[in-house]
Amino acid sequence: MSEHATLRETSATCPAVFVAAPASGQGKTTVTAALARMLRRRGKVVRVFKTGPDYLDPRVLAQASGQPVDSLDLWMAGEAYCRRRLYEAARQADLILVEGAMGLFDGEPSSADLASLFGLPMVIVMDVKGMAQTTAALVAGLAGFRDDIRIAGLIANACGSARHRELIEAALPESVPLLAAVPRDPALALPERHLGLVQAEEIRDDLEARFEAGAEALEAEGLAEALLGMAPVAFTPAPTEAAAPPAWLAGRTIAVARDAAFSFVYQANLDLLERMGATLRIFSPLTDTHLPPCDALWLPGGYPELHAAGLAENVPMRDDIQRAFAADLPILAECGGLLYCLESLTDTDEQTHAMLGLLPGHGAMRGRRGCQGMQTAGLPEGPVRGHAHHRSQASGTPEPIAHGQRQRHSAPGEAIYRARRLTATYLHLFFPDNPAAVARLFGANAVEADSIKECQG
Repeated sequence: MSEHATLRETSATCPAVFVAAPASGQGKTTVTAALARMLRRRGKVVRVFKTGPDYLDPRVLAQASGQPVDSLDLWMAGEAYCRRRLYEAARQADLILVEGAMGLFDGEPSSADLASLFGLPMVIVMDVKGMAQTTAALVAGLAGFRDDIRIAGLIANACGSARHRELIEAALPESVPLLAAVPRDPALALPERHLGLVQAEEIRDDLEARFEAGAEALEAEGLAEALLGMAPVAFTPAPTEAAAPPAWLAGRTIAVARDAAFSFVYQANLDLLERMGATLRIFSPLTDTHLPPCDALWLPGGYPELHAAGLAENVPMRDDIQRAFAADLPILAECGGLLYCLESLTDTDEQTHAMLGLLPGHGAMRGRRGCQGMQTAGLPEGPVRGHAHHRSQASGTPEPIAHGQRQRHSAPGEAIYRARRLTATYLHLFFPDNPAAVARLFGANAVEADSIKECQG
């Protein structure tokens, strides 16, 4: 077998771009979505990834690209997971886009760390409103800050005029060309509210119009040819991730809450449960009157505070979940799911509603300030990494069995509660971090549990 053939079997090549910015709020998601839609309109397969723990942006990007969008995070997911997902995408995509989080050097690990590890050229998106030549100074500083990354160019967002563009382009260093200037047009920018309490599905038509407008603006800049003509990046599979996890959940059905109240679900979590043999049954605590037949239950995060009245009024569903709890079905409740499991929840209008009552305590919103951060959940089944992000608080809760361990701080993290076989916490778990622990959490049977223990050593 030739050396070229061997390389072809052990790697997949595809043009790839890491879309980064000097800070949050520069328009990364707007530009990434427009790029994806521009190439999709040409019949290209574009696979988009979002760095960091994020549920809302990936759904916007999935609508723009017409493809599933996964999260990549070196701490939460690990290098092997990120490597495998990129390799799988490269095998079927014409272009890979990775959208960064915050500024490109922010966080540990940062967007730049991920781009460096996988050899992804970075494109800087910068809101240039109120500056011209200073844009070039900032770009030059970003490009020269580390020697292990490559800045392939600048996309100047919110550019005011042709003259504005000329001033920026003339000042840029030769090594960082101006790839495009996106006009300052409210019709192009994604509405900020999608990052708050309104989800992509609720403004689908509005997003479609903005995707199309953004795609046309970037098409006029000739950006499609520039991206597709970039030197392809070689992605290799992670050897330790080559084999699928054992079918620890074969024969088990897991009911997963998904509706307007419970929507913070990583696609990677669903994929892993199915890879371990589980059958998933999606249901709505808001609109369905009964829990589907199941062996375990997952209540993920979301916005129950916006739908507390509807959840309270759906008494048949509440009764079914209470019976499942009494029958000792394994239940995982994360963040919004935790609030649903408490005795009551005070909504955004300061109205208090009865919840499931599986766990003592009361939930309430606490204004704009919230809690967030990467943490490891020290579960009895094994540690699982994840993150917290919430603007509510739970009071009157029982003594927790453990607390999350923060990524870079010694103070105790989020409380982890257990009642019967209910596990409830504000943490959002990333299941692929520890498949064996997740299998045990959802009730792998005795034979499977023994094999899991052997795998865990």
